[in-house]
Amino acid sequence: MTEARKRIVIVPCSGIGKTYGTVSREAAYEVTEDVRPDDTQLVALSLLVLGDEDARAAVAACPAVTIDGCKLACATKMVKESGGTVAREYAVLDVYRRYKQFKPQGIAELNEGGHQLAHALALEIGAAVDETLGQDAPATEGAADA
Repeated sequence: MTEARKRIVIVPCSGIGKTYGTVSREAAYEVTEDVRPDDTQLVALSLLVLGDEDARAAVAACPAVTIDGCKLACATKMVKESGGTVAREYAVLDVYRRYKQFKPQGIAELNEGGHQLAHALALEIGAAVDETLGQDAPATEGAADA
């Protein structure tokens, strides 16, 4: 019998109608689908807010990386209120300050700068996942190449 592989839960902002919320979700999708699909699991913030048992169990069982779109830090607060441990928290605005060349715009559909910022954030989160799990990072393309 093999031991279950440890995973990191990714909980993005659900700031619908806000550019930084969209960047948050796009970065989370990229991490869980492309950057670290074997090491991560996406949990929707809305499920935590609604008290969904499976979502609460996921954040209680695994370390979480939260991605907040604004100062309210809803993702981080809800993971903690749901009994989870936040291994790393990201604020999209702080990430944007590091990558000012990527100017995000749009809500339903991000512009190229928004996609580039989401990609840069996804790569940072991928590195944080590796660090949290204590493993060597696989090769990925750099954020500047986005």
